[in-house]
Amino acid sequence: MEDYFVWVTTRRIKPGTLEEFERAWRPGSTPHGMRRAYAYWSEDGQEITGVSFWDSREACDSWRNSDGEKRRREAMAPYVVEEQEGFYRGGELTIPGR
Repeated sequence: MEDYFVWVTTRRIKPGTLEEFERAWRPGSTPHGMRRAYAYWSEDGQEITGVSFWDSREACDSWRNSDGEKRRREAMAPYVVEEQEGFYRGGELTIPGR
């Protein structure tokens, strides 16, 4: 199984601010070491989960401590009510019958 390094963030945002939040949330350029990123929204548009895949824990930590990420978080702050995040290591599961 190939190991993946994954950063997951879930944010609850103020009602009616999804469009503004989404603009603030996207980084200006692809962070070094990021392989892929996905975003998932709740039906009411008030909870967003971001999942990003990284080359290593160090690459993710480097981005998280960068000025670019600091500016991005400052831009998101007016819309965020609550935030949770975690860093994980794992791999893709094999689904029987496929």
